[in-house]
Amino acid sequence: MTKVTAALIWKDKRFIICKRPAHKARGLLWEFVGGKVEPGETKQQALVRECMEELGVTIAVGDEFMCVVHEYPDLTVELTVFNAVITEGEPQLLEHVDIKYIAPSEIEKYEFCPADEEILKEIIKRY
Repeated sequence: MTKVTAALIWKDKRFIICKRPAHKARGLLWEFVGGKVEPGETKQQALVRECMEELGVTIAVGDEFMCVVHEYPDLTVELTVFNAVITEGEPQLLEHVDIKYIAPSEIEKYEFCPADEEILKEIIKRY
């Protein structure tokens, strides 16, 4: 099982979503910023690193929003999502092909990675 961490970054009642590059697995689907937890890292440390690598921003990691396990044909992921805020920098397209801030009411307009579906339902329920 691959441990993955993701950030739910809010700004003015909207949160960041990122579009994966076409050449990657699950290409052109939308996702939360984040990635694999490397050996020796905590989930929070991995999230700080991934946000810097993917968006060029420094974040403060808050509480855990939720954790889901999802089986893809090629791997099984344990995805832990944390609330987070950007403390330094503006999001840049360093790895993704698009970045948007969306409101929970706009979720249905975007096609997300399957592992994110439960998380998106929870966002709609809570907000």
